[in-house]
Amino acid sequence: MVNAGTKLTLEDFLALPQGDVHYEFVDGQAVPKVSPKYFHSSLQLALMLLIRAWSRARGRVLPEWALILKRNGQDWAPVPDLTYISYEGLPASWKRNQACPVPPELVIEIISPDQTLKEFEDKAKDYFAAGVLRVWVVDPEAMTIRIFYPDGLIEIYTDRTPIVDLLLPGLELSTRQIFEEAELI
Repeated sequence: MVNAGTKLTLEDFLALPQGDVHYEFVDGQAVPKVSPKYFHSSLQLALMLLIRAWSRARGRVLPEWALILKRNGQDWAPVPDLTYISYEGLPASWKRNQACPVPPELVIEIISPDQTLKEFEDKAKDYFAAGVLRVWVVDPEAMTIRIFYPDGLIEIYTDRTPIVDLLLPGLELSTRQIFEEAELI
């Protein structure tokens, strides 16, 4: 447990013991993540399974993996719900028990009941400024997936419309497929 208001360095943050609470490193502080509920956990698992099936031999998809990035010129270590990084970005031979040292191609965030879409829109801008190429925001209540692009474009996917992205060649998913895999419809 970290006391509120305690200033840390990135090194201090990364040395914190693992526990039941997950933290992100923002503005020199360990900020607790929202505790996931059923919809969140179900969607996280479904997305991980579907994207992992596609990503074998291409890259890795991992839940709750801290990223080492910069935000407003300061160290930043967000912990997306899911991260995909290709073997071109981080070679398959890289096997270290540490935070992701380079920006991934894709981060996926799932909105929890106490969070707002605006929070994730702002976070997407920070991700892009740090070198992330794509941000997906999944809204369990609205049953939508918003895909944010670095140029400011936002696409909203619902139901059976396939999500196809040149950044992720060969991956084709629909919102319905994801929510069905999560057993939420």
